[in-house]
Amino acid sequence: MPLYMDVHHLGEPVSLDDVAKAHVADLQHQDKYDVKYLRYWVDETRGEIFCLVEAPDPESANLVHKEAHGLVADEVHLVREGS
Repeated sequence: MPLYMDVHHLGEPVSLDDVAKAHVADLQHQDKYDVKYLRYWVDETRGEIFCLVEAPDPESANLVHKEAHGLVADEVHLVREGS
């Protein structure tokens, strides 16, 4: 399954608690699209969120976000994990 890093630029500060709630909502919708949100990182001050997701394609990953909370990614990058 392809691995993506999506990026959200909210343009205003965001709390880790709010992002955690959005992530829980993603988990409730992901199976419908064969998507698996794995991890996320937050820059609270800059209002930026980074999500690591396994998905068949970027559109499926964004559909989960759209249905779960409406915050679709501004960028989606195909990535490969290294060590």
